[in-house]
Amino acid sequence: MAITWGPSTWGRRLTRSKAWTLQLDDEAIVLVVDGIEHRAPISSDPPVSIQQGLFWASVTLHPSQRQFIGVRGIPNKLADRLQSAIDSHVRRKTKRDRFHQAYSQLRPWTRAAAAVVFESREKRTWITHEQQDAIFRQRPNIGINHEDLTALFEDADVQSGMDEDALQECRNGLGAWKVWQTHDAASLWATFNEEHTKRELDACKELFDRVEKQPLSEEQARAVICFDNRVQVVASAGSGKTSTMVAKAAYALHREFVSPDKIVMLAFNKSAAEELKERAVQSFQRLGLDGVEVDAKTFHALGIQIIGEATGKKPRVPSWVENTGESLKKLNEIIDKLKDQSPGYRTKWDMFRIVYGRDIPAFGAPSIPDAWDKTGKPVLRTLAGDLVKSQEEFIIANWLFYNGVNYQYERAYGFDTRDAKHSQYMPDFYYPDIDLYHEHFALDEHGNAPPHFNGYLDGVAWKRQEHVLRGTSLIETTSDQIWKGDHERHLTKELTDRGIALDPDPDRPVPTGGQPPIEHGDLVGLIRSFISHAKSNCLTAEALLAKVEQEPKGSFKYRHRMFLELVEPIRKAWDAALSEAHGIDFEDMLNQAAEHVELGRYKSPYELVMADEFQDASMARARLCRALVQEPGRHLCAVGDDWQSINRFAGSDVSVMTGFKQWFGSGTELRLQQTFRCPQQLCDLSSQFISKNPAQIKKVVVSNTKPHGPVAQAFQVKDRNELQSAVEGYLTTLHQSLGNGEIEPGRNGKVSVFVLGRYNADESYVPPDWKRRFGRRLEVKFTTAHSSKGSEADYVIMPSLVHKGFPNTRIDDPVLGLAMPQSDNFPFAEERRLFYVALTRARRAVAMFTVSGKNSSFLDELVKDGFVTITDTEGEPVVEERCTVCKVGVIVERTGPYGKFRGCTNYPNCHNKPRARPAPSRTASNARLTLAQVLEATRTSPPGILPRS
Repeated sequence: MAITWGPSTWGRRLTRSKAWTLQLDDEAIVLVVDGIEHRAPISSDPPVSIQQGLFWASVTLHPSQRQFIGVRGIPNKLADRLQSAIDSHVRRKTKRDRFHQAYSQLRPWTRAAAAVVFESREKRTWITHEQQDAIFRQRPNIGINHEDLTALFEDADVQSGMDEDALQECRNGLGAWKVWQTHDAASLWATFNEEHTKRELDACKELFDRVEKQPLSEEQARAVICFDNRVQVVASAGSGKTSTMVAKAAYALHREFVSPDKIVMLAFNKSAAEELKERAVQSFQRLGLDGVEVDAKTFHALGIQIIGEATGKKPRVPSWVENTGESLKKLNEIIDKLKDQSPGYRTKWDMFRIVYGRDIPAFGAPSIPDAWDKTGKPVLRTLAGDLVKSQEEFIIANWLFYNGVNYQYERAYGFDTRDAKHSQYMPDFYYPDIDLYHEHFALDEHGNAPPHFNGYLDGVAWKRQEHVLRGTSLIETTSDQIWKGDHERHLTKELTDRGIALDPDPDRPVPTGGQPPIEHGDLVGLIRSFISHAKSNCLTAEALLAKVEQEPKGSFKYRHRMFLELVEPIRKAWDAALSEAHGIDFEDMLNQAAEHVELGRYKSPYELVMADEFQDASMARARLCRALVQEPGRHLCAVGDDWQSINRFAGSDVSVMTGFKQWFGSGTELRLQQTFRCPQQLCDLSSQFISKNPAQIKKVVVSNTKPHGPVAQAFQVKDRNELQSAVEGYLTTLHQSLGNGEIEPGRNGKVSVFVLGRYNADESYVPPDWKRRFGRRLEVKFTTAHSSKGSEADYVIMPSLVHKGFPNTRIDDPVLGLAMPQSDNFPFAEERRLFYVALTRARRAVAMFTVSGKNSSFLDELVKDGFVTITDTEGEPVVEERCTVCKVGVIVERTGPYGKFRGCTNYPNCHNKPRARPAPSRTASNARLTLAQVLEATRTSPPGILPRS
């Protein structure tokens, strides 16, 4: 609304001014003089000035920099009012302009964000991270923050002239901006998607109830509805992963998000792919989608297809690549040929296997012991049977044995050195043939000992002085020499110069009591795993060597370089054999397929990619998945359980799942935490066990499965030879209890039983005549823990939970870390996951069997955590005194040359001989329970509670 000023008639006459008016409108200051209009746009620097005279004021307008128009006729007393009106109008106009200029930039962005929400509601779709990120990237830089712009809007000068609709529109826009410009945006999008999920749960209830034989749980249905670009479904054992994948395909077709030919479900083996395809067809038929199919393939089948279409030449995978046993056989042939062609390579192979088969822990850190000496200190058993105190001494002793050097470990020095401060001196090594002593000192390159080795350097000085005083010959080696590999050259020179002839012999028999070297087959298997991971990660020989050089101080780089020197010729020969056979192996195939997709040589037809058992994905598989959905608007749903990642030996890398966001970008992570298999007590036991590894993804597993009594029992026998009869007794009681109606039959009228072994050899614990004796009511099957994944039974028997059996204490070699981006350093991480898999195969209960004095550390852990009590086969709780030194054996009364004594059953690995007998355990008075009574408790006792007489 314009405001008009002008001189009075008297003012014009007295000042002889022309007729004029000054108008203030929304856009300009207008001076009309004698009917001629002069305009000057309003700015922060007003284009009009007022100059007061003696009585009258003059008004000057500046339409441009070179033009001015002046008039008079305003009394001085009105000039101040005019100036104030002009200033006020300019301020109001400036604020309005500033607000509207900023808001005009902001308005399209807030409307675009609102349009995404509106479209989601109209089309009943998920608001993806791709859409969210696009909105965020389009956010304009308007040069003012939210607080200042809001304060500007709330100014009365800005709001004057706006109608109610305009005011409300601005309020809504500023409110949206406040959320979307901050971290609260994620919460807002999540709120919209949660509202969408609730609407879909109701709208598609019939589909979710019919798509599988049983209605989907809400968890499963939510995972089906979530159609983010990247979705990771973290599942639990028995939570219905396959049902969720199949239902997601059906939902996508039902909502017409994608057509059938644009969906692929990826599995890790042919049988799993066939099951997915068959389950999908059955589900579609239930929904009336007859004749509809979606692709279900293995990663390898898809990789071959992609390469064939991209190059016009379909690759071939030789049979010796497809079969694990054949792969190892081929590697053995390659290695044998390399050793025949090169004596130097044969020497390196033998040296690594016999002398360097075990890695060295960090400088000054303890080794994992093989045994314990008479003082209770942990020691390592060498090839010759000596118990040495460190991994470095272990390497030296085995090098001497390999080279046929006659030595004695810690033989008493030839002189009495005992005094008030020193006991008898025992040099590390003595060579009797040349009367030479050898000390190995834990000193670094600067001659320093580990910081926690208090007084160590004083001992070094004293030992050196003794040899000088007594005139005895001494040679030295140091930790630094071991780490650098200089010890071999140094020892060779020192010994040969003194007349000892080295006689390397890889076939030298290991005496009774000696620790055999790493098996040839184990080393071949390690190399096969290493090559798989290196190829999967596209690591060249140069890249691997660079990783060795980048390893932190304390890594045994010399050993790692030696390993790479063994591996690279094998890898080249392996690739040459592939080339000769016009073939390709799986890792190269997956990487080549991914590259074709990444570079556009193959256009992925799939808009929805679902990957099953994602915990077993390799880096190459993950790369292919990422490539398949690299274009906008594509969706990846990866379903897996990192707690069941047990195929590292075959190239799988659990970090693909635990680092899902780093691999695939932002998305949604969901949980399937309800299991339909195990009772809650078994869920609690297995979950607490696996969750001790902080690298595992956290989840809370719940179950509504009815318990059938104690879910975990442990039985101990005195000797390994009794394990089969103990398993037989358990099966007998199960058979009788089923016949008497004391326990319910399973799904097919029988009770299914898995005998799960850590190794194939554990099948010997299955009674050979079980079918004749128990076949009418029981279905007994032996399988290894690895092979059991994906299967289930009513009862699970673990027949040999013994020390060094399960877990396998030959932990993953640190050299594997060179070929992998991340390493899981938690003790026995893979074995822990394998044990979790074994536990969670059971629908009712797990029975574990062990041997006195040889308990598995995993079983001990369950006992310590209060989940299980070990009894004998008659049901009486075992009362024994566990050895406080080795923590494995038990203290029993034995007879020796000097009469009876108390010693550890883990002898000769443990020499503990405690004197005092501890007070009797309170469990010693527990009533005696038979195995039948234990099973009887399944009908009469609360879960996990054994009856007492």
